[in-house]
Amino acid sequence: MSRKLLLVEDKPATRAQLLDILAETPFVVTCAEDGLDGLNRAKADTFDVVLADHKMPLLDGMNLLRNLRSLDAYKQTPMLLMSTQDIKHIEDSARRSGADLCLAKPIDKQRLLELLADLWQTMHPQAHPDKRSSAS
Repeated sequence: MSRKLLLVEDKPATRAQLLDILAETPFVVTCAEDGLDGLNRAKADTFDVVLADHKMPLLDGMNLLRNLRSLDAYKQTPMLLMSTQDIKHIEDSARRSGADLCLAKPIDKQRLLELLADLWQTMHPQAHPDKRSSAS
């Protein structure tokens, strides 16, 4: 069964960089260009993971996550918020908004891949029981 990831990022160059990273994961990725687009896509389809930018037009990342958390389909969905701001300054409000984790931009490719691999393993515990090894 395929797992779906919703990427919500308003900057085309950043979105392209993230898509290059996400191409290395088993997730099927859908892109949204801003928070409102992300909310509409999340209501039209159900995603297994949401990766959203913090500062976006129309609806910022925190309000997007808050709206998603109010929907039954997204109560337990892993949601990651990306920001160029100092994570220490936004982490509390991001968690209150529904973020499970805050990631600093520019995104650390290896860290994102490891986080998504861990999420994939959680979703598919029998898929590769002994695949995980120490960081290489």
